[in-house]
Amino acid sequence: MRRGLWIGIAVVVVIFLAILLVFGSYVSAKNQMVAKQEAVHAQWSQVDVVLQRRADLIPNLVETVKGYAKHEETVFADVANARSALLNARDPQGKIAANGQLDSAIGRLLVLSENYPNLKADQNFLQLQDQLEGSENRIAVERRRYNQTLQDYNTFIRQFPNSIWAGMAGFQPDNAYFQASEASRQAPSVKF
Repeated sequence: MRRGLWIGIAVVVVIFLAILLVFGSYVSAKNQMVAKQEAVHAQWSQVDVVLQRRADLIPNLVETVKGYAKHEETVFADVANARSALLNARDPQGKIAANGQLDSAIGRLLVLSENYPNLKADQNFLQLQDQLEGSENRIAVERRRYNQTLQDYNTFIRQFPNSIWAGMAGFQPDNAYFQASEASRQAPSVKF
């Protein structure tokens, strides 16, 4: 009789420890998922800051170019529309798409300087171009960091047993990666 009581107590203790272990695993994984998700949000905020900095430089650059290239209204309109789309986008996917449009429009704006030698020599234009180049470098760094942070989060919630806990806690993979735009995949034509 005593032996059966001890076996029963041992079984209850083992079950209790197993439940405690599973619950501990769940709590630990959920806390890590929350931390990783917040890291993604924080890194996205960094991307947003550098995108905003670039968007703030663009009106000055456009005004400088307008002084030399008055008849290039289509390019100016494209830049204004792309900038507006970026500033009005509310989620990462929208900002990523608008950023691609803005990259293309800025590229066309900067190409104009090749047609206007006086513009290329203008100190204001050169300073703005340097600031824009610095912004582009910052954007590239922050994009890379954001993609790495997002990859870390996605990998963590897809690994076993985290995938089970993620499903139970409502964590979903996020696929809002920055990718190269279609325009950047085409080689530029060079003519001599």
